[in-house]
Amino acid sequence: MTAREAEKTDATLEDTEGPIIAEGVDEEPVEKNRRLFSGATGIAVAALATFYAAFHMAALFGLSLSAMTGIEIGFLPDLPVETWNFRIIHVAGALALGFLLYSAHMFNDDDTDKGGTLPAILSAILALPALFAGVTAIGFAGQISSGDLPVMGGLTTWSSFPGTEIYSAETYKFGLPLLVSTIGALVLGWVFPVSREKLSFPDVVMALCAFVVAIYLVAVYGTAARNAVGTPYVPIGVAFAATAGIILILELTRRVAGLALVVITAIFLIYTFTAHLLPGILAVQKPYSWHRFFGHVYSDAGVLGPTTAVSSTYIILFIIFAAFLQASKVGDYFVNFAFAAAGRARGGPAKVAIFASGLMGMINGTSAGNVVATGSLTIPLMKKVGYDKKTSGAIEAAASTGGQIMPPIMGAGAFIMAEITGIPYQDIALAAVIPAILYFATIYFMVDFEAAKLGMRGMREDELPKLKQLIRQVYLFIPIIILIYALFVGYSVIRAGTLATAAAAVVSWLTPHRMGLRSILKAFELAGVMAIQIIAVCACAGIIVGVISLTGVGARFSSVLLDLAATSQLLALFFAMCIAILLGMGMPTTAAYAVAASVVAPGLVQLGIPMLTAHFFVFYFAVVSAITPPVALASYAAAGISGSNPMETSVASFKIGIAAFIVPFMFFYNGSLLMDGEWFDILQAGVTAMIGVFLLSSGVQGWFVGNKAALLFRVVLIVAALLFIEGGLLTDLIGLAVAAGVGFYQRTMATKETVA
Repeated sequence: MTAREAEKTDATLEDTEGPIIAEGVDEEPVEKNRRLFSGATGIAVAALATFYAAFHMAALFGLSLSAMTGIEIGFLPDLPVETWNFRIIHVAGALALGFLLYSAHMFNDDDTDKGGTLPAILSAILALPALFAGVTAIGFAGQISSGDLPVMGGLTTWSSFPGTEIYSAETYKFGLPLLVSTIGALVLGWVFPVSREKLSFPDVVMALCAFVVAIYLVAVYGTAARNAVGTPYVPIGVAFAATAGIILILELTRRVAGLALVVITAIFLIYTFTAHLLPGILAVQKPYSWHRFFGHVYSDAGVLGPTTAVSSTYIILFIIFAAFLQASKVGDYFVNFAFAAAGRARGGPAKVAIFASGLMGMINGTSAGNVVATGSLTIPLMKKVGYDKKTSGAIEAAASTGGQIMPPIMGAGAFIMAEITGIPYQDIALAAVIPAILYFATIYFMVDFEAAKLGMRGMREDELPKLKQLIRQVYLFIPIIILIYALFVGYSVIRAGTLATAAAAVVSWLTPHRMGLRSILKAFELAGVMAIQIIAVCACAGIIVGVISLTGVGARFSSVLLDLAATSQLLALFFAMCIAILLGMGMPTTAAYAVAASVVAPGLVQLGIPMLTAHFFVFYFAVVSAITPPVALASYAAAGISGSNPMETSVASFKIGIAAFIVPFMFFYNGSLLMDGEWFDILQAGVTAMIGVFLLSSGVQGWFVGNKAALLFRVVLIVAALLFIEGGLLTDLIGLAVAAGVGFYQRTMATKETVA
């Protein structure tokens, strides 16, 4: 939303009489480079998106690919889709759908068709090498299934050495034609933009190339080629396919997630081929060949590794769940419920933003997405009750960021954490409860004290939805309750997510938005489109993970942490925090955590920190990087709605969330905050931590027990907060005594003159 649109929304709200009712929160925002098709093209693309999401739902139930399509495919066994092939198809489908839907350029309202016959002719020419490469890959599949290849160690080998017939075929009949089509279509798409309502022929060629890459990898990786990953013996065709695949992944990531992640990935790629020239911990002994690297990175050590494993199962399943919830307008209900419950408090819309963002965080996996969904309503209202536009945007950004650590879904990071650590997802979601509460409590205290200092009022009763009426619709929480219950009684994540999705469809029949066959298909279509960004981000993060695993740079960073810990463990943690935040700046949380977990978390584990604590420490800072200047994605999104300066908004959101930066250190010093220990210890840790963040917020905002606090007492309050945060009984008692002393003075002896 532009500043002009925000002012228009603000003016509309000023003129509104009667209660503020949230509508359209569930509607998916349309990005500036997303195409809007109609007619036969629109139906075809919608059908592709619907099939893509439904395919995943069916495959997760173990249905065979041939049973779902009704087509016997010779080189695929008539069994549940094999994991490796499933991930390859998962990435290829997202790439194809993404290139059809997202343009290489941003669209303007006055766009005219800039295409013409020339790009169509050139695209047709470029499609020919891709088709030739695809036919060659299918030929390889037939050659492998014929049984004519040699067997070594019980496995069919795919001998691809210079001078062999296979090597020549992979190079000249598959690899080079594929790269010509991929790179040519990429350049052509940049040079010849088309209008928003039309297909881009170069992007159709890129979608074709994505499928050709998948056909080859599915065919050849069924042989011993998979065992050669990361060695000089990987087939040359794998390196060609991987190169084309990585070009496609980087370009789609640029289109759907911006340049930040692409630039960071490019730095890691450059590092791979220059590491032997670098000094210190960045150096490697020998340079890596193009052949070996690309054969390694498009494997389960990189692109097809943990990030894609999670996006192809848990993430897309919960995206489908979110799409079904959106079809029954649960998001609108959550925001209206938040208004009814929190709108009367001082600074009401700001409290609503916190409450609504926490609820939306259960079903929405992105900080910026939360900002757009709830901020378009709450930010103008915050400005209306007295917050300036900078603070309004900052509050929404800080609140929306917390949705990433709100159980049960927690964005996508929790699923990746479960995949990397082997810790059951249920344990991770349970451990997140107290940190999530502390985060939102911190934001609440900061907002409340700001409202108290400014003497703000809450919203009037007649401005709010009726709570009694909303309570009658409390059944809309049933799908989420079923999800939480199923997870914690021991159901698998996939089974729990499937039950919750079915419950969302059933619950919709109690609303005016009943889901029939058409609505269900529309929900699958929406899920297919929503999944593109997160799949591209996960695949791109997988490239970085592949670089780290091949070069071993993560282990060398771990040794640096160990050296720092010998001086001070706190210093090592601070260093780990800085790396996690730096890696997360400008990157989606999923990618930020995946990279930080490969670089930082192993070093923390080597320090003797429990696995869950180490990864949660990294994950938490990857999340708050969304409000950390100078590159704060959530803050920038909020600034677009509030009409404020993006950098000023990011600084303000950092200040509002400053106490939250202490929370990871709290559960490092006291594991009970991650539900590790006896119930009494957990309760004590939660209560004292809550007091600690309250005092810390008071010190930062300069407001305590109903009065402004002088600078000296603000410092004393922060010290008292740190004593509570340390977690020991003695320090808690000292902190309590210090806080009580300040409170007594503020109540009985403070005057306007002494406060000043």
